[in-house]
Amino acid sequence: MKLLTVALLFSCTLGAQTGTDKGKQLIDRAVAALGGDRFLQMQNVVESGRVYNFFHGELSALEIAKTYVEYLNTTPPGGLAVRERELFGKKQDYSLLFLPNQAWDITYRGARPIPDENWEQYRRSTENNIFYILRARHKEPGLQFDYVGTDVWLSTHVEILDITDAQDRTVRVYFDHNTMLPIRETFSWIDPKTRYHDDEVIDFSKYREVGGIMWPYTTHRERNGYKVYENYADKIEVNQPMPPKIFELPQGAKVLKKMD
Repeated sequence: MKLLTVALLFSCTLGAQTGTDKGKQLIDRAVAALGGDRFLQMQNVVESGRVYNFFHGELSALEIAKTYVEYLNTTPPGGLAVRERELFGKKQDYSLLFLPNQAWDITYRGARPIPDENWEQYRRSTENNIFYILRARHKEPGLQFDYVGTDVWLSTHVEILDITDAQDRTVRVYFDHNTMLPIRETFSWIDPKTRYHDDEVIDFSKYREVGGIMWPYTTHRERNGYKVYENYADKIEVNQPMPPKIFELPQGAKVLKKMD
């Protein structure tokens, strides 16, 4: 009986090790498909196109948008290794500025810190984004890549991987078996106010090669079964010079009180 127990424990351990090893191999193949070293050393991405926001599945806003994203070499404590500026409208006179530890809503009236709830939502979405994970978090201590298996999703043969960090937060990613590009991811969390379980799904499609890097031109996001966001890029550029002071508040902008 004792020998049988030991054998079972060894078998389980071996299976876990095999799943982890295969998970790491899958990640290596995915990084190679995205551009290899070009992807890992990517400094910035600029997207131009249209964004749609939804409330309870109904369209609430449509904007022409241009987004500047810059990856940083280090991650500040409690922050993100990225800076982002989203400019909206034909005149680009309204924008959002996301810095490693804070974010601003900027209009002609001035600059207002976004509510804490909105910041946490942005931070959570960014940390769990597969492109951010592979570009900025891949060497993070405690990050584990566990192979789940193969399946078919919407007629596409996929390889499924669970990525779990040291805080025991897991993102499940679906990679196209043929291209090894990520086409879907899911993750969950507990809302700190309602204590309800929330689920988020992000789909990536329309990949094109940009400067030696494969990048999706279309992104769809759902939360708890409702569509919340869609992005359709018309043009994407990588590793281009950023406009001066694009990640700074406008000179002379009035700082407004944060809204609850």
